[in-house]
Amino acid sequence: MKVYHDLPPGPGDFSRPAVTIGNFDGVHLGHRAILARLIDAARKLEAPAVALTFEPHPLKVVRPDLDMPLLTTPEQKLRLLEAAGVDAVVVLPFSPEFAAIPARDFVTDYFARRLQAREVVVGYDYCFGRGREGNIALLKEMGREAGFSVQVAEAEEVDGAVVSSSLIRALLRLGKVAEAARLLGRDYEVVGVVVPGHGRGGKLLGVPTANLKPANELLPAMGIYAVRARVGPALLPGVANIGTCPTFENGGLSLEVHLLDFNGDLYGAEMAVEFAARLREERRFPSIDALAEQIHKDIANARRALAG
Repeated sequence: MKVYHDLPPGPGDFSRPAVTIGNFDGVHLGHRAILARLIDAARKLEAPAVALTFEPHPLKVVRPDLDMPLLTTPEQKLRLLEAAGVDAVVVLPFSPEFAAIPARDFVTDYFARRLQAREVVVGYDYCFGRGREGNIALLKEMGREAGFSVQVAEAEEVDGAVVSSSLIRALLRLGKVAEAARLLGRDYEVVGVVVPGHGRGGKLLGVPTANLKPANELLPAMGIYAVRARVGPALLPGVANIGTCPTFENGGLSLEVHLLDFNGDLYGAEMAVEFAARLREERRFPSIDALAEQIHKDIANARRALAG
């Protein structure tokens, strides 16, 4: 998959591609339905499938006051788009100046001139241009003038709920990782680097942990989780704690992962943690022995959860 950062004025490298556009935060089931239609259209046209997205997320620019942590890092998003099968991704730099482009000018400049699109695939609620003034009706009208057709993907639903990034964020904030996974089509993943922690896991509790410095903006709610952690090519079962370790009165929020049946030095390693199930809430224990006993119960529960 080729990745382009911005598009220079004028015709580029594309030969009448099929194109879609969106933020694609999470690359969830709704996004993947759009991408599947894009790829199907591209194959029928014998054309490349191109996805346009933005960096940073437009709402980070036009509504910086919003509390909207993203589900994916830019690198995760690109990896998921590649896994979906697109041939190229164009990452458009989003700025106040970009946000001010009128809808008609955006279609003319980007879809018609720079991309020379042959077909455009969008979601059912797609709006674009200055103040979101452009809609699907305008896109179809301009497509007829510019020589591209428009496909509209309907909303994707799970158990009667429309799949959306905002709904997934809400579920994760409640710790409902299994429910979020059903909308994502995969377990929610947090990536980061293993950094030194307090060193208590192995010394005091007999359960060594990797302290992760996450790159993602959104962590699930505080609690204990059954996880799978990817380190290099290996995907290893584990238990994760998100919280403040109240028994030790840490104070700061941390993400610690104990890998089951693993021995080795992970400091400095990159790790991706997939949250499979929430086992319990985080709580204070009256003693280190009581905490250690509960941790071993958590490990047994994680084994059962991951085996299912």
